[in-house]
Amino acid sequence: MKRGLLPAFVALAMTGTAFTAPAHAEGKLTLSSSQDPGSWDPIDTFLVAWAAVSTNIFEGLTYRGPDMELVPGLAESWEELDEGKRIRFKLRQNVSFHNGEPFNAEAVKYTFDRLLGEEGAKGPQRSNYVAVESVEVIDDYTVDMKLSTPDPVLLTKLAGYGAMIVPPKYIEEKGEDFFNLNPVGTGPFKFVSYEPKVGIKLEAFQDYWGGAPKLSELEYRFITEPATAVAELQAGRVDIVIPPIIPIGMIPVIDADPNLEVVSVPGPTVDALRFNTRDGITADPKVRKAIIMAVDRKTIVDSILAGQGAEIATFQSALSFGHDEELAPLPYDPEASKKLLKEAGVEPGESLQIDIRGNDATMNEVAQVVASYLQMVGLNATIKPYETNVLLNDIIPQGKTGAMFQQKWGGWTFDYDNTAYSMYHSGEKWNPYEKDETLDKLLESQRPLTDRAERERILKEIGAYVADRALELPLYNTNAIYGVSKRVNNFIAPPDNRLKLDDVTVE
Repeated sequence: MKRGLLPAFVALAMTGTAFTAPAHAEGKLTLSSSQDPGSWDPIDTFLVAWAAVSTNIFEGLTYRGPDMELVPGLAESWEELDEGKRIRFKLRQNVSFHNGEPFNAEAVKYTFDRLLGEEGAKGPQRSNYVAVESVEVIDDYTVDMKLSTPDPVLLTKLAGYGAMIVPPKYIEEKGEDFFNLNPVGTGPFKFVSYEPKVGIKLEAFQDYWGGAPKLSELEYRFITEPATAVAELQAGRVDIVIPPIIPIGMIPVIDADPNLEVVSVPGPTVDALRFNTRDGITADPKVRKAIIMAVDRKTIVDSILAGQGAEIATFQSALSFGHDEELAPLPYDPEASKKLLKEAGVEPGESLQIDIRGNDATMNEVAQVVASYLQMVGLNATIKPYETNVLLNDIIPQGKTGAMFQQKWGGWTFDYDNTAYSMYHSGEKWNPYEKDETLDKLLESQRPLTDRAERERILKEIGAYVADRALELPLYNTNAIYGVSKRVNNFIAPPDNRLKLDDVTVE
């Protein structure tokens, strides 16, 4: 491990050891999350920080837990009909929403009509469910989901985010704006209060169909600074720090505390510095390839990640369906980089800006190292940190980035389509610069395929095409790193940060 990493953060975190842990309320678990999603409506979000909370509030027709196995959720069973263009779901009975409203087929139809309608069009989730044409009520506890084309990833998509089932009467009576801030679902915990940028509180839903949770309360605190989150964990005011906020350099601090432990699991999260392909020198593919070859990513992974990640060739992890293990990243070759820059007419001393999340301490250090590598080939890189929500909701989607910008992506379906379609298809929120008809056709062609081998072949072709176009500087796939108090029992760390906490207890 690289010594002296983030010394100021580590020193501040260490001060937590002097605090006396306060008494905990009976059955209360407190968690630290680095980001406030801003809205709790499932169709408004793409954020892992949303799922870390809302997996306890909302449920889908299917469920995927920490073991990554897809099992029944609010649907007891399903069968595929009409060659995959219709799915019949048998729904659980005797399930209610937190407000007492019954869960039934009408709630499922309402959820998808809303997701695929005008309200869903305002958010980032609808494109994940475009294969769904309609939901038809067969009886109170049976629905048919009709598809325009088969979608081999749909059952996984139904386990998260936009497909979470919502209460029709509650939303119609209270309104969309109220629902954004006062969520109601069928999950094991129900909403109590929300203070923007401060935290959200939940309490056990005693009538939960799966049995009442073992905890009485959950409190999520939005702590954006890594040092503060770790200090609060050490002081006993936080029981779990949720990824991705813990920097590699703070792992020894947590390990050294006898009351804490680090839980690290391989996950889907990948980091890249994507390129502004519309403006400036990075509009030229030669320049983009030169930048990639100027950076020694293996050294970054070895020295900064300290074994908590792996180098990537494309913007996906090795756990992703569609990952091509034979596709090698562009090599570290500063001389070839200089040659390409010269061919592209880039003068020594040319400047470029790298935009990053200000509270991502690990990426802050990585960006500094990247800037140093670029300086060695004649490029003057400056780093501009943004508040995370500003970068994600304003700067990137509006196409207002510098030459390079940080993108961190969870790929929670463990399928490259979930990443690639969002990153590269024309008109998508995370693709403010590229309009590539060839890439659009490739992305669209694999979505309806039920032939797994053919679909995998196309996904690999997409990865190779994107790598050849050098649309980003792929960096690394990181582990999900949790800081956990030893007073917490039965906690299983999910690779995708989607924490369901109904079986957790505290001492």
